[in-house]
Amino acid sequence: MDAHHPKRAQTDHPVLPAIAERFSPYLYDPRPVEREKLLSCLEAARWAPSSYNEQPWTFILAERTDAAAFARALDCLVEPNQAWAKNAGVLILTVTSRLFKKNGKPNAACEHDIGLAAGNMALQAASLGLQAHQMIGIVPAKVRATYRIPDGHDPLTAIAIGYAAEVPADSTDPLGQRDLVPRGRKPLTETVVSSWGVSAW
Repeated sequence: MDAHHPKRAQTDHPVLPAIAERFSPYLYDPRPVEREKLLSCLEAARWAPSSYNEQPWTFILAERTDAAAFARALDCLVEPNQAWAKNAGVLILTVTSRLFKKNGKPNAACEHDIGLAAGNMALQAASLGLQAHQMIGIVPAKVRATYRIPDGHDPLTAIAIGYAAEVPADSTDPLGQRDLVPRGRKPLTETVVSSWGVSAW
């Protein structure tokens, strides 16, 4: 990513390049993702930490090179997300297991852990010149029925992976304009505290 790209984070402290370069595009170049790069992204997710090493995630994969599989996954997104995700190279539906395999007890960390895996995936994607856009906007019942998700497992999110489209600076496309807005975050003084309401610095 170019150092002057509007989505490159202007961090207050040094971070890994992939963290600064990662963003969630709305405009994708409609081309496939190379299998080698996709496998690297999935491998990064595989090595995410999880409570008791449970790895409570399952990823339902649909590549745009398989038109039927891609259309089936796309149909599980809410309509506003379908409008832009249709151009991604890959769609992934995430499913989390609610119970620990070892004892059948509820896994309170399952959503946290699948988030860590998805975060690893997004950073690996950014390091390879791809971008991942995570979505909560899915139709869980449709995912469950389409893919026969068993009890104890819940459809949770979707992830689009692909090549972000080049957006002209004078773009009038509403989605393109969103891709040109610089990223921002709350300062650490608002989110790191020594006591509730008291900044750590």
